[in-house]
Amino acid sequence: MRVVVRGGRVVDPSLGIDAMRDVVIEHGFIAAIVEHADTHDSRIVDATGAIVAPGFIDMHVHLREPGQPHKETIASGAAAAVAGGFTAVACMPNTDPALDSPTIVAEVVRLADVAALARVYPVGAITRSRAGSELAPYHRLHDAGCVAFSDDGATVADARVLRNAARYARDVPGPFISHCEDACLKGNAVMNEGIASARLGLDGSPGLAEDIVVARDLLIAEDTRKDWHIAHVSTGRALDLVRWARSRGTAVTCEVTPHHLSFDDDRFSSYRADGKVNPPLRDADDRAALVRGVRDGTIDVFATDHAPHGLDEKAQLLDTAPVGFTGLEIALGAYAVAVPELRLARFVALCSANPARILGVPGGSLAVGTAADVTIFAERSWTVDARLFHSKGKSTPFDGMTLPRRALATIVGGAVVFEHGRVMPREDHEPVTV
Repeated sequence: MRVVVRGGRVVDPSLGIDAMRDVVIEHGFIAAIVEHADTHDSRIVDATGAIVAPGFIDMHVHLREPGQPHKETIASGAAAAVAGGFTAVACMPNTDPALDSPTIVAEVVRLADVAALARVYPVGAITRSRAGSELAPYHRLHDAGCVAFSDDGATVADARVLRNAARYARDVPGPFISHCEDACLKGNAVMNEGIASARLGLDGSPGLAEDIVVARDLLIAEDTRKDWHIAHVSTGRALDLVRWARSRGTAVTCEVTPHHLSFDDDRFSSYRADGKVNPPLRDADDRAALVRGVRDGTIDVFATDHAPHGLDEKAQLLDTAPVGFTGLEIALGAYAVAVPELRLARFVALCSANPARILGVPGGSLAVGTAADVTIFAERSWTVDARLFHSKGKSTPFDGMTLPRRALATIVGGAVVFEHGRVMPREDHEPVTV
């Protein structure tokens, strides 16, 4: 029951460590961080030339189960997570049925335990069936395992309902996570409203459709004093609103995706649906504002919004193809391209310490005595081939791109669940001695 991660550069902002160290794991917990560990009777994970960090947590994924197992299952999504270097994910409630009852949440937890790969933290619905009217049972959902609440994929349109929900859930651990999009302003849009949409003759959704809901939700957060998180921010003005709310003492955090950092709305010049997503890819000015938000500390979290679909679904015409695409297995490299020269300590905080803190879940640190969730990655170029994804979703706008950073190994609870490009079956999780 002993694992030694040997010869890596340990980067842990929670401990103030950035040094060459060995990490010793015993009985599923961090036992020591030392210069040279005794490797007798230990399972060795060679981290030579790699970075060793507290396990990465993706706080925004769609695992599609229950309801759409042809797109993804908890098992396939957990495999994609560890292959991408993520030791834990928080799964959104827009399943069928929605994650709005303790029974359904308990089943998600059970399936994640059976998969025995990444930790899976359910996000409960804010309203029953995500329909925007009847409040979900937050206390019971929390007791069943929910770490946050959201109607993601839809906005709670009725401000009175949302305010009542936040007041009722104020004493329940876990933030509200807002999907900010005014459906009336968006209309039938398939992309961002701007020069590109006008040139292509396509319906566009203005940035205002996001900004107006961000402003409303931040005011409700201030009024109710409920912790709040803004999902997949895509406009510079939304970031300005977050800064304004923080200046007033509102407890608000926000996230950005790899695709909103990497692509502009000119992605649609060939009418391809692989970049169709909500919120839509914005223009170059908004993308630059998001990059600045990462660098200046406004953005708290890197989150993929992993949303897999079948290739046949994404191959439809732009106006009928579903929104979203897979993201877990490209994220580490995509972030490195989008925000080059970002300090490693800041990168690790965005991927690990900050999501753990916001969700109130274990992780974010390699402190002695904590659960041994470890991500090992390297500055190593590779070319994305979506056909090889562990996820069932094989569509991504990053397909064919060369990325400069990749996960090499993933350890969850002391078990090596991914190494050398291979997701380990459950029977192989027990450490072996050398």
